[in-house]
Amino acid sequence: MAVDKTDMTTPPDLTQSLGTGPVPELLPVYQDFLPPCNHGCPAGENIQAWLDLAQSGQHEAAWQVIMRDNAMPAIHGRACYHPCEPVCNRESVDGAVSIHAVERFLGDRALELGWMPETSCEDTGHKILVIGAGPAGLSAAYHLRQFGHDVEIREAGPEPGGMMRYGIPAYRLPRNILDAEVQRLVKMGVKLTLNHKVEDAVAAKQQGGFDAVFVCVGAHISKRTDIPARDASKVLDAVTFLRGMESGEQPIIGRRVAIYGGGNTAMDAARTAKRLGATDAMIIYRRDRAHMPAHDFEATEAEEEGVKINWLSTIKEMDTDATTLTIEKMVLDAEGRPQPTGEFETLEADSLILALGQDIDSDLLQGAAGVELKGDGTVIVDETFMTGYAGIFAGGDMVPDERSITFAVGHGKKAARYINGFLTSQPYLPAAKHPLVEYDKLQLWYKTDAPVSLQPTIDLERRVSGFDEVITGLTEEQAVFEAQRCYSCGNCFECDGCFGACPENAVIKLGTGKRYKYDYDSCVGCRACFLQCPCHAIEMAPADDPRILAIREETA
Repeated sequence: MAVDKTDMTTPPDLTQSLGTGPVPELLPVYQDFLPPCNHGCPAGENIQAWLDLAQSGQHEAAWQVIMRDNAMPAIHGRACYHPCEPVCNRESVDGAVSIHAVERFLGDRALELGWMPETSCEDTGHKILVIGAGPAGLSAAYHLRQFGHDVEIREAGPEPGGMMRYGIPAYRLPRNILDAEVQRLVKMGVKLTLNHKVEDAVAAKQQGGFDAVFVCVGAHISKRTDIPARDASKVLDAVTFLRGMESGEQPIIGRRVAIYGGGNTAMDAARTAKRLGATDAMIIYRRDRAHMPAHDFEATEAEEEGVKINWLSTIKEMDTDATTLTIEKMVLDAEGRPQPTGEFETLEADSLILALGQDIDSDLLQGAAGVELKGDGTVIVDETFMTGYAGIFAGGDMVPDERSITFAVGHGKKAARYINGFLTSQPYLPAAKHPLVEYDKLQLWYKTDAPVSLQPTIDLERRVSGFDEVITGLTEEQAVFEAQRCYSCGNCFECDGCFGACPENAVIKLGTGKRYKYDYDSCVGCRACFLQCPCHAIEMAPADDPRILAIREETA
């Protein structure tokens, strides 16, 4: 990858003090390492590879690399919580590369220009049923179709998207973007059947003549809690509340709305309430900010929009006549768990929205021979995502794992590969991962100040008065610059540093895109190339390392 184009400096001359001397036991060898961004992506994207293409303006090629792993980059550029970024090695310098912003730019450009993913597989004749059109189901359907299989998605709701549609408000994920990404799958040949709830997965498999089934029903059942003397008409669950925004069945919430919970859904419910005209939207959460499950930027954005967050508080009682809530203050013990204090206060609220998490409706797998369910409704699967019933697989919220759209998309991709292996009798074996390269391995002699490109937001008045998208995208110039901030950690980007540093001319250039190799008959192991390699794509290895011996044999 190209290094920063700003204020480039020459790598240090490391040869003057190193000398030559006898041939040492260690010699340099080129090696690919695993960049932390790739390692941190639950969808398994090759982030470094597509950033490399994006920084040189090869936008469609970059998008095609994303599409090998993730069918919905325009969605993920908005709704993914980008766990790739906190682990970015540039975070230690001047801020992580804004990976999600570049991905959003590429995803939007693809929708604008009508790009379609590359495919070379012929139809196999195999039929697969995907139950649920959420992120896991859409991902699995895409990858299964890329393998050439006949895929049908059956969705109980009137629109596809699952919790992307019914759990993420439009100000974070515009519906035209969601619809466009889904329609690309339909254009590829995926059959999408809406308003079709599958009651029995085994029966659906047998009656439809499907060779395999992937069950990925989302977590749509809200968890409840006992609040004494509550009036059911004034207590809503967050999932139903947010779903009503899509169905047009908006409940009456009044001017003063309390939201009970501390996750991202609670933040979304509170921000939505403000947009519906609530003068007071109050989140009540039993822990402090450091222990909340919501991402910190979600809480910050909510507070910017006038949401008040009552930390270390829990609801003890709701007086429906006076529309008041009795709140008990909490303290955290040494282990970070909330403990009651016996100190109470009251808050006025016209309605209460419960955002305490969701459970799974796994009735469609009840009674299936060999299928094991946990107490929370999740399904036990093996390492191939198959349940105890041969040919029925499960993923996304259906299985015990972290719940996010990116984890679900990763499940869908992996399940598709295992399902393909099951159908073709060629089991899928994940490739071994390269060693992880961390910041202290880099030699950043070209380190410059290139702060992250910030995405603008619309003005506050417009934010709280409607559901327009709050965060806007990068321009092409900004997206290219942001991609150029990538350090290419662990993988050679042909900067010629090793070639210039070698005092013995032992580094041989193989041509653009082909990198380099060593002439070990000339190399004296002085480590000049190793010590200047900015991305740590060179390792010092014993002279009898098989890689070195193979190159010696090749050039003999």
